[in-house]
Amino acid sequence: MVAAASAVKSPSRRRAPAATATDWQQLDRQLCFALYSASLAMTKLYKPLLDPLGLTYPQYLALLVLWERDRVSVGELGERLFLDSGTLTPLLKRLEAAGLVQRTRDPDDERRVVVSLSPAGRALQKRARDIPPKLAQAARCSLDEVAALTERLQRLRAQLQDSQAAQASH
Repeated sequence: MVAAASAVKSPSRRRAPAATATDWQQLDRQLCFALYSASLAMTKLYKPLLDPLGLTYPQYLALLVLWERDRVSVGELGERLFLDSGTLTPLLKRLEAAGLVQRTRDPDDERRVVVSLSPAGRALQKRARDIPPKLAQAARCSLDEVAALTERLQRLRAQLQDSQAAQASH
């Protein structure tokens, strides 16, 4: 029984034959589900890497943006992360309470809130440097494979956004 079970390939590893119209309604053929379930698995891989830093995955993403370019507005941060202010504000409050960022009003435009790294937030970048290679190793991918997959997914995201914009204009 064990030998028979191990011989069966998992749905995620078998190559699908040409699909019929009804085959496309199967869960394992859905691109959205593959992306969703991969995202869940990726977030689970990040957790043990981020826990020692005291960060959640969304907080890590916000810090990545700030490590690239310090002093960004909440609006710019939301655009980069594809998050609305209702999601982003509590996340930033927690980062501020942890002493990693500072939020200040822009003196030129009081409506704008600018987020900048604190010294502790800058220092945390050094501790987080080994996360990408550790993640690649845990995913059993080379850094080149991760880069290629990331690039392809970014192109897909852009295509989907273009499609949304085209539908909205009709």
